[in-house]
Amino acid sequence: MSTIAVLGTFDTKGTEHRFVADQIFQRAHQVLLIDVGGHGEPQIKADITREEVAATAGIDLHALRAQNDRGAMVEAIAKAAAIMLAKLAKEGRIDGVISLGGTGGTAIGTAAMRALPLGFPKLMVSTVAAGNVTPYLGVKDIVMFPSIVDVAGLNRFSRAVFTRAAATVCALAEANAAMPKVSDAKPLIVASMFGNTTKCVEHARELLEDAGYEVLVFHATGTGGRTMESLIESGLVAGVLDITTTEWADELAGGVFAAGPTRLEAAARHGIPAIVTLGCLDMVNFGSPDSVPAKYAGRTFYQHNPQVTLMRTTPAECAELGRILAEKVNLSTGPVTVLLPKRAISIISAEGKPFRDPAADAALFYAIKSNLRRDIPLIELDCEINDPAFAEACAKSLLEEIANSSPANIGTAH
Repeated sequence: MSTIAVLGTFDTKGTEHRFVADQIFQRAHQVLLIDVGGHGEPQIKADITREEVAATAGIDLHALRAQNDRGAMVEAIAKAAAIMLAKLAKEGRIDGVISLGGTGGTAIGTAAMRALPLGFPKLMVSTVAAGNVTPYLGVKDIVMFPSIVDVAGLNRFSRAVFTRAAATVCALAEANAAMPKVSDAKPLIVASMFGNTTKCVEHARELLEDAGYEVLVFHATGTGGRTMESLIESGLVAGVLDITTTEWADELAGGVFAAGPTRLEAAARHGIPAIVTLGCLDMVNFGSPDSVPAKYAGRTFYQHNPQVTLMRTTPAECAELGRILAEKVNLSTGPVTVLLPKRAISIISAEGKPFRDPAADAALFYAIKSNLRRDIPLIELDCEINDPAFAEACAKSLLEEIANSSPANIGTAH
């Protein structure tokens, strides 16, 4: 039997959360009712009151109410709810969480859920589930259920949605409980990959797995890079195979796969052994051709598929990318090696391919070499990034870094 946290603003949506709690009880699970309401009296009795939630973050709820600022209330309660939910999960008091809300309730509920680890069942029934949910999800595996109608009372539509949502969070908790415990888990290595670097990453992955590691591959689409960085920060990772740093090209030029300005910092700041190379820095990603900004008219493009248009980075952009990558790698407090495939940094920048641009590649290589910290190893190989020899060099270098690192630094947070 699992315990599901039902978290919500019980002053405005208590009846709806009570209905969800009853659905969970009917499925033979326990419920922990957590009130994160702000102003009015709660419609139902909570197991953990709003005052208790606020106290976890040192918030004086009465003083906050006196400000009569809804935005400040939502921000403060969201912060406190995250602390409370993380504490309950760590203590093993809850096995899943569900919440219902509009924009404010969704902001509070998902902020709390983002404090929970990957794999922990978390479900948000929301009026904004059909729009851009990136700000709500971050890089966490939150299940978003469209509420269809507003979360405002019980009717034929809301009852059906809430019933299915309750059944889903119960099923997720049951699936977790049924999973066999892994006692001989292999140490983790994370890797970044794109279609244009698949051969390299796949070959390196095989070598690392043969050496006794489990390799998690992340698609370098912005979300993938952010998720990988988040996992590195969790302290569960023994090594990083950052073959595909293309997200920085999108960050620089306004592409759709940017991963934010802290990409490449997690391993560096936490001292995790890492390999960094220049995979797909020859390309910026946009959507269909009509999505490309007008300022880029006349540039070199390649239609990867109907939904993805690639733009070749220029020598000036490559020089800046080299400087940025060196700057990020220079933050390293642990072992790191930079490898340069001199013949091509992606499939389509190889000899005879549409993104072949020796001047741009030269600018990239020169910038990273001239800005890299002198004590950081830099290996240049006269091959393409997808040549087996390059993958083997990356895997070998990473294994050597891990072997030479203190065991206390492997897979632990700093």
